[in-house]
Amino acid sequence: MAGSGRRPEHRGPPELFYDEAEARKYTQNSRVVEIQSQMSERAVELLGLPPDRPCLLLDVGCGSGLSGDYISEEGHYWIGMDISPAMLDVAVEREVEGDLLLADVGDGIPFRPGMFDGCISISAVQWLCNADKKSHSPPKRLYRFFSTLYTALARGSRAVLQLYPENSEQLELITAQAMRAGFTGGMVVDYPNSTKAKKFFLCLFVGASGTLPKGLGTECADGEEMHQAKFTNERMRFRNAKGKSVKKSRDWILEKKERRRRQGKEVRADTKYTGRKRRPRF
Repeated sequence: MAGSGRRPEHRGPPELFYDEAEARKYTQNSRVVEIQSQMSERAVELLGLPPDRPCLLLDVGCGSGLSGDYISEEGHYWIGMDISPAMLDVAVEREVEGDLLLADVGDGIPFRPGMFDGCISISAVQWLCNADKKSHSPPKRLYRFFSTLYTALARGSRAVLQLYPENSEQLELITAQAMRAGFTGGMVVDYPNSTKAKKFFLCLFVGASGTLPKGLGTECADGEEMHQAKFTNERMRFRNAKGKSVKKSRDWILEKKERRRRQGKEVRADTKYTGRKRRPRF
């Protein structure tokens, strides 16, 4: 159930769709890697983790470990689950820092109660809505997933699941099964009026319900247009990068600094030199 930075087309079960060739192809795609990193950063931000200690997180549909890389960069520990052996093989080759488990999350989360401080998932949960076998019942598999996930999470923690719903009925099915399993919370939608930048994050609370975070690009009309235009321009730039990394571009740095500020972290002030490339030394 590997997550990728693009909307997946359903071409059979994920363990078959993400074969060895597909796993390597998307892991080596710089645009996919960049988008995956952005969504992982946003998911971890929405978890609202305590800033003073490392946490143990569950990564559902961890794939080749791209989202886990960000978790490790933030100083946290993680365990990843995925149904695709090819994806996990790539993760092992990449020597990711998290522990890996080959498993179908539709069969449940096989960890002891209260083990995790939070859970993220990038582009994976919608796979549970597909009946790839005659024995598969999407409502039952979703409930099994959410009920066992609820048990595996510590009280007061959160699960943030980024997903690509095919339609409103699928979104309602996923949300209903999560609430039936005991979760509270709801959907956080970033850039809701942008067809390219729009992202769905199901933000779930365990135990006492918290305040649902606001989606990005929803502050006001002027601000919304500004954010959407900026995000769309970044997407255009990824398309024109032709495989080159854009991690150190000025707009990428400014976007990351803004996220850090929202997290309450100390960030250097923006200047005309921010993101400017240094001349090579002779």
